[in-house]
Amino acid sequence: MYSQNTAHQQWLEQFLQGFGAVAGSVHEQRGNDLCLTAALNLPPPVIAAVAFVPHGKGMAGLAQVRKVPVQTCNLKTDESGTVKPGAKAVNARAGIAVPVLSQSGDVLAVVGAAWMTEGEIAPEREEAIMQAASLLPLRTGEIT
Repeated sequence: MYSQNTAHQQWLEQFLQGFGAVAGSVHEQRGNDLCLTAALNLPPPVIAAVAFVPHGKGMAGLAQVRKVPVQTCNLKTDESGTVKPGAKAVNARAGIAVPVLSQSGDVLAVVGAAWMTEGEIAPEREEAIMQAASLLPLRTGEIT
């Protein structure tokens, strides 16, 4: 079940605006899985599909397990299996999911962003997105 975190929602809106993204999400790690705490411009069926993300599933789950960003050039046409069918309903093209890590390297959350343009996200931009995602306000306060 989706339970919006007001601080995460406000942060997400500013984060997405700063990178020119049109849609996005925040998933907080709870146990081994991810729970949606903020979303912007995700259709209700997508919110229902990603409210709870089992360990390692979809882009957010892969970023969680790999502890590195996971991206796609086009959410709608991706055939790698990385993008789950529900996510294809997002009205966007290029997308990225980045892990938010603790100082000890544990995953605390995963931030997702999507753009209307298609294409790969350059390494420098990916690094900037990772750095910005590390500023997500979390209860633990232990972020990199």
